[in-house]
Amino acid sequence: MSIQYTIESYYVLAPLFLIFLVTLLGLTKLKIKRFTALQYTLLVTFGFYLLAVFHLVLFPIDVNIGLYVNQTPWYKHINFIPILTIDIKSFILNIIMLVPLGMYLPLLNPKYDSTKKAAKLVLILSLSIEVIQMVIGITLGSSRSTDINDIIANTLGGVLGFLIMNKLMQANAIQRLAAKFNL
Repeated sequence: MSIQYTIESYYVLAPLFLIFLVTLLGLTKLKIKRFTALQYTLLVTFGFYLLAVFHLVLFPIDVNIGLYVNQTPWYKHINFIPILTIDIKSFILNIIMLVPLGMYLPLLNPKYDSTKKAAKLVLILSLSIEVIQMVIGITLGSSRSTDINDIIANTLGGVLGFLIMNKLMQANAIQRLAAKFNL
């Protein structure tokens, strides 16, 4: 017996986004947290951004279990060698993908006030994504690979976005505007 099908992103991400929106509305209705219109905008755009990232890095998931399963051992889908095995195009795209996260961080939580804190969070997120890709590959037979270079590129992208935001925040007009969005 063999099981082969594809899990498209909208099967998972659309319900998650609806739960996110209902939670935001619930927090407001229950008067647990009040958000301004600009703060809602920040949260909803951040939600869309996260959906886009998850769509790019996790989906579609090709389930392949049984007779036609990928015969390559799971550990061969992991690249442990940094830099030497780099795919430049993929590396640059991974950097670009997480630049917005670094820019969102200081707006979403004021505790991310240093490059070190931002880098640590982005590193943890990137490592989590790679582990999820590995687990999906092992359990569902998906051919997604896990790559140390992706972790490096994602972390660089998040830090770059954080540094860009810090530079922008030096302008008084941007500081005043950002203060309206801050949570």
